[in-house]
This record gives sequence, C-alpha cells and structure tokens, in this order.
Amino acid sequence: MIATNVVTPFFTPIKLTAIVAVFISVPYILYQVWAFIAPALYKHEKKLVYPLLISSSLLFYIGVAFAYYVVFPLIFGFLTQTAPEGVVMATDINSYLDFILTIFLAFGVCFEVPVAIILLCWSGVTTAEDLKEKRPYIIVAAFVIGMLFTPPDMFSQTLLAVPMCLLFELGLLVARFYQPKDDETESTAQSE
Repeated sequence: MIATNVVTPFFTPIKLTAIVAVFISVPYILYQVWAFIAPALYKHEKKLVYPLLISSSLLFYIGVAFAYYVVFPLIFGFLTQTAPEGVVMATDINSYLDFILTIFLAFGVCFEVPVAIILLCWSGVTTAEDLKEKRPYIIVAAFVIGMLFTPPDMFSQTLLAVPMCLLFELGLLVARFYQPKDDETESTAQSE
C-alpha cells in the first residue's frame, strides 16, 4: 500500500477506528432508537421490535462477514488476474479503505432485505403475494443495486445480487407469519 497524501498515514487509522467503533456499537445504537420510539407504540407493535432488532443486527453482521470471507477473496483474485502483465497493483491506502468500507456497508445493508419485507408486510403496505407477483422486477432491481454498489464487473454484481434474491425469498417465507389477518384489516378499514 502507498499513501499519496501527506496526512493519509495519520488520518486513515483514525477514520478506521471511528468506523469500527460505530460498527461494533450498531446493536446499542438500534436499542437507543428503540428506547426513543417505544413509548409511542402499542403493546402489539412492541412484540415485533426485539426480534427485528436482533435479526437486523445479525443480518448486518452476516452481510459484512459474507463480504469479508467470500466476496473479497474472489474480487481481489479476479481484479489482480485481469491486470496486464508488468502492472504492479500499488493501492492507495485511503482508496483501499474507502473501497472496503463501501463493500462492507453495501453487503450489510443489502442483507437487511428480509427485515424490510417483514416490515412492509406487517404494516400492511404490501403482502407476500403481491411481492411474489413482482419477483421479476425485484430480481432486476437486485442486479441494479449490485451494479451500483460493487466494482464495475459482472462477477461482483452477481455476488451481491444473488444473496439479495435468496434473502428476498427468505423474507417472503417469514413475512407470511407477520401479515395482518384479513379480519384485522377489515376492522381497521371500518373504523376509519
């Protein structure tokens, strides 16, 4: 690694330390958000929060671990093989850190797909059946998201899009248990 800026060797460890601190404290931050919102929720709404807090934290960390253990070795192997002969990769430490953190964040957030689906179905915005009908569009959207957040090669894009599609299917399976019952939606519609 090289440093192309005079202050980069000083600020890069500070930046990395701050980001690791936020990364480690994500469950605590989510709990604080929950503690702020909890007084405004009904009892039946509060039942969903602890499973969502635990699963969203766990899925975020699983996404980051997937990026670290699966994606990085494959991406770096691919990118170094495509370099022309005689070209030595000498990455700037700041660019490398930004690249790594972007991939971590992209995979961590994209692994939250089941939580988003459960929340959408539970709140009545959509149903699992509606999402199942829109599956082709969601698969295309997963590949577009993969294109935006990964290096510009089809291989990296697929490494993000395929887990998103699988997590979408998992979210559909679990969301069926959290959809409001038909009699509940009818009673809320009549009360309005």
